[in-house]
Parts: sequence; structure tokens; C-alpha cells
Amino acid sequence: MKLCDLTLATPEENLACDEALLDLCEAGHSGDILRFWEPSRHFVVLGYANKAAREAALPFCRASNIPVLRRCTGGGTVLLGPGTLNYSLILRIDDSGPLHCITATNDFIMDRHRQALARLTGSPVERQGQTDLTLHGLKFCGNAQRRQRRFLIFHGSFLLHLDIDLIGNALQMPSREPSYRVGRSHSDFLLNLQVPAPTLKSALIETWQATEPMPAIPGDQVARLVRDKYALEDWNLKL
Repeated sequence: MKLCDLTLATPEENLACDEALLDLCEAGHSGDILRFWEPSRHFVVLGYANKAAREAALPFCRASNIPVLRRCTGGGTVLLGPGTLNYSLILRIDDSGPLHCITATNDFIMDRHRQALARLTGSPVERQGQTDLTLHGLKFCGNAQRRQRRFLIFHGSFLLHLDIDLIGNALQMPSREPSYRVGRSHSDFLLNLQVPAPTLKSALIETWQATEPMPAIPGDQVARLVRDKYALEDWNLKL
């Protein structure tokens, strides 16, 4: 598996990079990839089908200069920024293997990550909801996926040292929530793992045996996706 530890300059470029890497693999120009990136500024990311006005506190975000963007995968709305470690797995779909459908993919990847985080923290990490990782009932990692014909992307964010109070200001209570949340506020539901990012990266690199450096990313495709999608309100606020 190739390793791409790369944070681009803007939130839009980082979201576009994930989609570009998926397209690269789907076109047959790369095998499996593990990517890491760590944003330097705060921004909101809507799931593909989320309504911006329902999920994000738009007046606060505008007043605070917090961009509201949309990703190409499903799932809920999140605040990303300094103190989050984001990862992306681009994996080949084998019809007879553990990634043959959405549910099986969730089970396969989440169980691997649950075990890796339990070893890392020495604590009983649990999977709750569909793709959340929790510690003592508090969520520290959420995930989503998108599938094409030959490859899928499964990505998520780990809360390490994020300003959780800011989440409560930038996001509304979600329109859909897992049953284990039981209506808890963001500050009562979320947990910073307090693990150094390099330590967590090493654990995931070992889990996926991502030992081959990625030689380059499709920079032209990233730029096109930013220009034609991720920088446009027609995409980001379309719902």
C-alpha cells in the first residue's frame, strides 16, 4: 500500500485531493493508498446529502470566517481544524472479499481501527453507531465512504486536540444521530484522544502496511476539482 502524508494549503484542496486520489485509482493508475492530512484552520464539512442551513450554524460561521464546504462522501457534518488528524483509505473492491458491500466494508475497516486504537490507548475502544469509535461512550472518530466500480474511499477524522467548544458554536445539533448519543450536546458527546498525531499515524501505517511512499499526487486534477466544485457555493451550499 502507498503512503501519502500530505496536507495541502487550503481546505478545498484537501477535500479535492481525496476525490482525485480515488479517481486516480479507479482509472488504474495506482493501487491502494493511505493518506494523512492535518488542517491548519477551522472549517465545516457537510456530508454529501446534508443541508447546510440545517446542520451548520451559518451566521456564526460567516461571522467567524469559518468556511462551510461539502465532501463527496456521505455521513454527517463535522468541524475540522487544528487538532484533528484526517486519514483516507483508497482500497480496491474485490467482489469476493471483505469490501464487497457497504456494511462489510464498515465492519472490516472499523474492526481493524478499533483494535489498533485499543492497543495504542490501552483502553476498551468501542465501535458504536455505524462508523464511530468511542472511549467510555464518548466519540473521538467518525467516518464515511464512497464507492466506485473498482475502488472505494473510506475516510474519517480523529479528534486529538480540537477546540470542542467551537464545535458547539459552528454546528447545530445533527438532524440524525446514533441512538447511543441520546441527545447529548457536542461538548458532552465528543472526546479529544490526547494522542500525538505521529503516534497515531504510526499505528495506522502498521495496521495497513502502508510502506511505499506515494511518488506524486494528481495536482492538475486537484486544481480542476477545486475550481469546478469545491470552491463553488453551487456545490457547497447546494442543499
